[in-house]
Amino acid sequence: MAKIKTTFFCQNCGSQSPKWIGKCPACGEWNTYVEEVVQKEETGKGSWKTNQSATQKKSATPKKLSEINFEEQPRLVTGDTELDRVLGSGIVAGSLILIGGEPGIGKSTLLLQIALLLNQVKVLYVSGEESENQIKMRAERMQYSSDNCYVLAETNTQQIFQQIENLKPDLLIIDSIQTLHSQYVESAAGSVSQVRECTAEIMKFAKETGTPVFLIGHITKDGAIAGPKVLEHMVDTVLQFEGDRHLSYRILRTSKNRFGSTNELGIYEMHAEGLRMVTNPSEILMTQREEQLNGVAIGAMLEGNRPLLIEIQSLVSPATYGTPQRSSTGHDAKRLNMLLAVLEKRGGMRLGQQDVFLNIAGGLRVDDPGLDLAVCASLISSFEDTPIDASVCFAGEIGLGGEIRAVNRIENRIAEAAKLGFKKILVSKYAVKGINESKFDIEIVPLIKLEEMYRKLFS
Repeated sequence: MAKIKTTFFCQNCGSQSPKWIGKCPACGEWNTYVEEVVQKEETGKGSWKTNQSATQKKSATPKKLSEINFEEQPRLVTGDTELDRVLGSGIVAGSLILIGGEPGIGKSTLLLQIALLLNQVKVLYVSGEESENQIKMRAERMQYSSDNCYVLAETNTQQIFQQIENLKPDLLIIDSIQTLHSQYVESAAGSVSQVRECTAEIMKFAKETGTPVFLIGHITKDGAIAGPKVLEHMVDTVLQFEGDRHLSYRILRTSKNRFGSTNELGIYEMHAEGLRMVTNPSEILMTQREEQLNGVAIGAMLEGNRPLLIEIQSLVSPATYGTPQRSSTGHDAKRLNMLLAVLEKRGGMRLGQQDVFLNIAGGLRVDDPGLDLAVCASLISSFEDTPIDASVCFAGEIGLGGEIRAVNRIENRIAEAAKLGFKKILVSKYAVKGINESKFDIEIVPLIKLEEMYRKLFS
């Protein structure tokens, strides 16, 4: 009998130590080290890697890159346009996709909806958190039906692989990776060693059979995927499902994607019947107002390849409690401070004794510098107590000298503004060089300095 080997793992970040220590040197958390058994049996039945016969295993030999035969395989299109866009136009065969998010945000709902939409392929939905009856209730509420969606309530990986061999699904969904446990690791489900071992077995299955796998992952209080950091390195794609549980809109982002861009984003709206794809997010990101309000400006931004028009709201008022407040929701606070400094230095605005509050409507978090011009216009509008014409939008970056700099892909931003019915868009003069303005049904106003914007809007 082999000697049992144990080590200590940090339950917050997955760091390893041969002995117990009070404070984790990697993440700085206290009392997070737990002893776990890492010695496992090498023989057994039921595991994916032990069930494969010698004839099925391929010996790995070095090959010249020019000798490798490669054929582009078609991606599996789910029918969910938002998910397909984020993944890079579909699911790649044999890919391992990890999706994380806050509890109750809709991760299980999203993947069950995908499983029901893919009625042309065989899907196995493995749940370690809900019973079969609970999943059936959710599916009935969604009003979807599929004869190729199979449900398995199981947490033992060896039992799961036995059912996989019998069913041979085309797509596997695991809800969630933290609930699975392997009998070859003697530690609790959700521990660092269990999560790493279960993911390694699932990854081996996905790569050897070419079956794509979705993994749902829990997150920590800091918003990171729970478990060892190596979990994110092992998978091919990491998706983040974000949004406020008290609001209806959800945002699907990708932080890692071996088969596509990491700048794409998908937007959903949560209903009682499930998640509805939002095909035109610009309409929901702009509040429908019956009267013009000061401090509101519309900015044209890009999220990946997707142009969006969002509403920026500002409130500038005299500070009544001594030190002025600077608060931003959905926007970088440091960039807001920089824009305020530019407005005060280059624009002559007395903002040093003003409370400034900035909000991005719709719950979106943005980091596109092309919104600088819209943010400045919103701040000036609130400071001057003068509303901006609702048919005007903005696209431009602000430099420290008060100059308006060009932003990338300006034609996409202009086309999106024209599609939504805006009459005028203010951009940098250097961004419109070589652009045929006659093909856009919108007036393009080129600017060089912030003073020009002020004269055109507030004089």
